[in-house]
Amino acid sequence: MDPIGKLMGLRYKSHPWHGINIGDNAPESVMAFIEMVPTDTVKYEVDKESGYLRIDRPQKYSNVVPTLYGFIPQTYCGKGVAKFANKKTNRKDIVGDKDPLDICVLTEKEIVHGDIIVQSKPIGGFRMIDGNEADDKIIAVLEGDALFDTYNDVSELPQLIVDRLKHYFLTYKDLPGNPSNVEISHTYGREEALKVVELSIEDYKKKLANLGSLLQED
Repeated sequence: MDPIGKLMGLRYKSHPWHGINIGDNAPESVMAFIEMVPTDTVKYEVDKESGYLRIDRPQKYSNVVPTLYGFIPQTYCGKGVAKFANKKTNRKDIVGDKDPLDICVLTEKEIVHGDIIVQSKPIGGFRMIDGNEADDKIIAVLEGDALFDTYNDVSELPQLIVDRLKHYFLTYKDLPGNPSNVEISHTYGREEALKVVELSIEDYKKKLANLGSLLQED
């Protein structure tokens, strides 16, 4: 972070989207802010204005997030991410969802609460389309994890893990009697996941290019 950002971090809690460093080795290794863990019975989401976790909605049905789940700081799903999704799906109508890039982090450890940061290694992802919005889900492993850190690509994972993740994302917004508006067009590997992370970093820089200069103004 810039000197002013570091100084403010000593006195105030950093905003999890804008104030946490993604890491010097991104996209191969990224910091992830965790909003939810598998034991949560409500859906938590960062409030974009304040940076605090808020309850988005209680989980009315039996959907349980199967991994640590959150987002990659200083990323944004904008024009670059959308253009890539259009190219890969042969569509022209997909737009970015204007949120930070979502990430699932696999670990053998039981983490009992969110509102934490973890170092993670992307190994793949889902190209999820919500209506006409690109809503990619990066699949990663917790760095140093005794079990999952041995995996370097989503193709190496047991298929049950991939299927469980896919089922969650295809159903967690469903309500009985309402048609689903969510699809996963592709499950992709490490190289494509790194590309999506790179594009989301570029989208963030373009969207919030003036953030650093505003902080440094006299």
